[in-house]
Amino acid sequence: MLVNQQKKRDLCWLISTNRVFLLPNIALMLIKRIQEQNLSAELAAAKSKVLVLYGARQVGKTTLIHETLRGFPGKVLEINADNIPFLDSLSSRNLDQLNGLVHGYDLLFVDEAQRIPDIGINLKILHDQIPELKIIATGSSSLDLANRVKEPLTGRTWTFHLFPVSAEEWALHHGANDHEVSQKLPEWLVYGLYPEVLGIENRQKKERYLQELTQSYLYKDILALANIRYPEKLRQILKMLAWQAGNLISINELANTLQINRDAVNNYIDLLEKAFVIFRLSGFSRNLRKEMVKMDKIYFYDLGVRNALIENYQPPATRQDIGQLWENFLMVERLKTSAYHFHHANRYFWRTQTGAELDYVEEYGGRLHGYEFKWGAKIARAPGTWTETYKEATYKCINTDNFMDFVCLR
Repeated sequence: MLVNQQKKRDLCWLISTNRVFLLPNIALMLIKRIQEQNLSAELAAAKSKVLVLYGARQVGKTTLIHETLRGFPGKVLEINADNIPFLDSLSSRNLDQLNGLVHGYDLLFVDEAQRIPDIGINLKILHDQIPELKIIATGSSSLDLANRVKEPLTGRTWTFHLFPVSAEEWALHHGANDHEVSQKLPEWLVYGLYPEVLGIENRQKKERYLQELTQSYLYKDILALANIRYPEKLRQILKMLAWQAGNLISINELANTLQINRDAVNNYIDLLEKAFVIFRLSGFSRNLRKEMVKMDKIYFYDLGVRNALIENYQPPATRQDIGQLWENFLMVERLKTSAYHFHHANRYFWRTQTGAELDYVEEYGGRLHGYEFKWGAKIARAPGTWTETYKEATYKCINTDNFMDFVCLR
């Protein structure tokens, strides 16, 4: 029987204790994700919680769960939110219906759970009334899923995030040393690290994929769930943020340019954050008179998406925005590896009214750790104001020679 490629992505027939997963035949499926080990460890726990996996569309959430479940010894029921026959039971709030749905299965996997009404309440019923049933739910947007599971499932969940492939994951997969990883930087800074992009050799096809992603697929959850009156404004603000990635963002300036009010701008930015398109960084301050904290910086979870929005795929050597690309790359790679290795820290940038600045500051273990990012092999000394004001803080300049220590938490 012939099955088209899209159906192959979604198809999973579960027969007795045997499971057959039909996966797309592209390179992204071969890269082992670090979160697989974390999810497997939780599934092996005697009393597991509901596992919730968040991540943008196309980052490989479903594939990650499939790979994790290959070693699961029990019988699995997988439900995609597009599969209407199962939705009535899974949104019923009725224990008998829910029990009839999962009876005989050891694990329930709900894909794109944010589309199912009352999903949080129903997962709570299943977790409380059938404690031996293990549950995994994924969502490509925290826009709706977080609201639906947060209160009903308080104290009953472990939350995980999946991002585009990390530099650490790529290095582990290829057994690459730091020098070999650095040779990939020009490609990653332009096309990003979305799994499917890594499986495409042709540059024109990489660009085509990113254009398709940014023009429609990326906004699907936002437009469907947020009831946005003017979707074109969303695209305009996203393009403006792409141009200013890594810079201080003025909400007033964005509002005036788009001719909308401040609240609307903040709402759009909040929606884009919840759909895992962008994230923000706030300013650090212990002395409000001289340190700037009123404006945030915005970064993109993937540079391929950012470059597609501004339609610039020129190589780093010819670009005026190489500093922005490098800063964004280091920020998101640190974010990925911190999430995967449970490195909990408060994150900021630091800037004073007199012009002293650090690209990144982490606060953990009762200490401050400052970082400056430089493209190439450049070395920068710590600002005098930083060392004088925060005498116990550490400082390090991150460049292309030592960046793997930074992004791999060595």
